[in-house]
Amino acid sequence: MTKVCHFSSAHAPNDTRIFHKQCASLAREGYDVTFVVKAKDSSSVGTTTEKGVQIIQVPVDSSSRLKRMLFGAKTVYQKALEVDADIYEFHDPELLPYGVKLARKGKKVIFDSHEDYPTQIMEKEWIPVFLRKIISGVYKAYETHAVKKFDAVLFPCTKNGVDIFAGRAKETVIISNAVMVSEMLSPEECGQEQKDGKTICCTGSLTYQRGITHLIKAAHKAGVKLILAGKYSSDAYQKELEQMPEYSCVEYLGYLGRQELAKVYARSSIGMSTILNVGQYSSLDNFPTKVYEYMAAGLPVIVSDYPFMRKSVQQDGFGVAVDPADVDAIAKTIQDVLSDQQTALKMGENGRAAVLNKYNWGIEEEKLFALYKKLQKGLS
Repeated sequence: MTKVCHFSSAHAPNDTRIFHKQCASLAREGYDVTFVVKAKDSSSVGTTTEKGVQIIQVPVDSSSRLKRMLFGAKTVYQKALEVDADIYEFHDPELLPYGVKLARKGKKVIFDSHEDYPTQIMEKEWIPVFLRKIISGVYKAYETHAVKKFDAVLFPCTKNGVDIFAGRAKETVIISNAVMVSEMLSPEECGQEQKDGKTICCTGSLTYQRGITHLIKAAHKAGVKLILAGKYSSDAYQKELEQMPEYSCVEYLGYLGRQELAKVYARSSIGMSTILNVGQYSSLDNFPTKVYEYMAAGLPVIVSDYPFMRKSVQQDGFGVAVDPADVDAIAKTIQDVLSDQQTALKMGENGRAAVLNKYNWGIEEEKLFALYKKLQKGLS
C-alpha cells in the first residue's frame, strides 16, 4: 500500500480542503494516509484515526507568526519525515524549504498552494507597507526555485484564465474548493418552513477585505437579519463591528462545523459573498467555498461583480452580481431578491443543479486520484 503524508503547520486538523476532502478521499481510494498537523491545543497532541486517516497532532508555538513559521514548520516537518511516506503533500508556504529537502531525499512531493501567495502578501496588514513589495518579490523568486523541484503543484483555479504556475512547475493540477454534496442538506431537507424570508447569511472568514463591514451596513439598510458564522480576523475588528449601530441586525454564531452550517442555510433565504476588490479575489476563476455550499443548499446567492462570478451567475442563473463596495446597491439587491420569491426559488434550484453537475468534490477528487496514480507509477 502506497504511503501518503500530508502536513501543515498553519491549518487546523479538521481543515476541509486538506482533511475532509483530500486525505479522506485518498484513504477511501486505498492509500495509507497520515496527516501531520499543528495541534489544536495542548490536550490534542498525539495520534488519532478518523475517516481512515491517521492524524498526528504536534505541539506548535503559535504565539506569533514568526515562531510558527520558523519553529513550528520544522517541528511538523520532522514528524512528517518520521512517517517515511512515498508521497508527501504540504499546504503552507513556510514549508517550501522542507518540500525541497524531501525532494532531495527522493520522495514524491506535491505543494498545494491554497492561495496566490505573492499577491496576498501585498495585502497582509501585519507586514509594514514599505516591505510588502520586497517580501512578495523575494517569496515569488524562492517559490519559483522550489516548485521546479516538486512533482506537482495544486491550485484551486486559474486567474483570468491563466495558470499562475505555468513555466514554473513541472505540472499544475487545478483542484477547486467545490462542495461535498453529501454533507450538505438538500433544499427539501432544509424545509421552507424554517425560513422567515428576512434572514440572510455569510459564513467563513470574517474580515474587512471579505466585505463584512459593508455587508453589515447593507443588511441593516435592507431591514434583514444577517447571520455571520466564522472567525473574525482579530478581536479588534470584531469590537469595531460590534460598536457600529448597524450591528444590531447581526446574529453572530462563531465558528461552526458543517452540520451546524447546514442548519444556518436552512434558516436563510440568501447566501452572501461580497468580497472587496483586494489582492487575488477579483481575478480568481473560482468561487469561495461558501458560495458552493449556498448553492448546494438551494440558496440564491449575491456575489461580487467580478468577471468570473458575473459570467457564472448569468450563465447558470443562480444569483446576482453586485458592486461589493456599494452599500446601497447591496441593500437594494437583497430587497429585490427577497421580494420576488418565484425568481429566488428558481435561482436556488439552478444553483443546486450547477453543483450536482459541475461544482462538486466528486469531480475534483478524480483529478487528485489521477495525479497520485501517476506518481505511484514513478515510485522505485
